[in-house]
Amino acid sequence: MSNSFDHAVDEVEPNAAATPHQQDYEFSEQVGHLLRRAYQRHTAIFQSQSCDKQLTAIQFVTLCTIMDNGPSALTDLVKATAIDPATIRGVIKRLKARDWISLSSDPNDQRKVIVDITLAGRELVATMVPRAKRISDMTMGKLNPAERVALMHLLEKMNASEE
Repeated sequence: MSNSFDHAVDEVEPNAAATPHQQDYEFSEQVGHLLRRAYQRHTAIFQSQSCDKQLTAIQFVTLCTIMDNGPSALTDLVKATAIDPATIRGVIKRLKARDWISLSSDPNDQRKVIVDITLAGRELVATMVPRAKRISDMTMGKLNPAERVALMHLLEKMNASEE
């Protein structure tokens, strides 16, 4: 007697006994795997080249965004950085603990938190920007100038499809 779960599995996975290789699937050739490996490489380079070993790339992006856009509500930071709300709250907490940002209430809406960059945060960003440029250069490694432009174009195009 077959249950509905067995029947559903048969429909979804008609060749469940075959290995991925037998199904002509190589995980090491998949875009997600390659993007993850490239991001791991970038993260390692970022950590090795950062002027502060506790600073993360996401924290740096957040500081740059606040410096570029001025005092910002959390919702504005989420939109500008594409960092989800739960993560941005943790980032803000860690940046505040390092005195790189300050928090205040919006005078028009006391429920809204406004995030601003401190002088220490500005100094950190000023020190990090040349390093960040070098980090990007190192991340792209052996790519020639045309490949770098193509990579950036393709990544932007992939990410634009989400909007």
